[in-house]
Amino acid sequence: MDNGASSYRRFLDGDDQGIAEIVGEYKDGLILYINYYVSNVFVAEELAEDTFFRLMTRKPKFSGKSSFKTWLYAIGHNVAVDHIRHRSKERTLSLEEAERCLREEESLEDLYIREEQKRTVHKALATLSAEYRAVLWLTYFEDFSSKEVANILKKSDRQMANLLYRAKQSLKAKLEKEGFVYENL
Repeated sequence: MDNGASSYRRFLDGDDQGIAEIVGEYKDGLILYINYYVSNVFVAEELAEDTFFRLMTRKPKFSGKSSFKTWLYAIGHNVAVDHIRHRSKERTLSLEEAERCLREEESLEDLYIREEQKRTVHKALATLSAEYRAVLWLTYFEDFSSKEVANILKKSDRQMANLLYRAKQSLKAKLEKEGFVYENL
């Protein structure tokens, strides 16, 4: 999909399927992103809808200086900030709320980067064999010990160690192909 840019160009040329593809691809991530600002998933859903509505009605120019996703999330950020400003006129923030918002904003970029890394790892993990996926999933996502994973997969301790090593090497190779280095492997 060329990071959404080609879908957006098609939409601008009159193909409504382009905007449908953009919404389908980016809706969930945008809602989660906006939710970190507003701390209310229902409001975040409305603001994500407003972002896509703004995209459809105002048809801003995508210059290509960044990825399409970055550009779209910047629009979402602006919608969220506008909402927060409007809401702040309705009531004042307590000092604790203001400090919390400031901390959230500072950690938002780090959180977004970690989420992108997780998505990349999960996509690469999905391309591995079922046995490799199982051993990595149980070990790293379910926090089972090597012995517990060996029992679950009906493997000896030595087979388990070899399987885990091969699975990690395979995942590492797939991630490196995409230019990504995951420190925990």
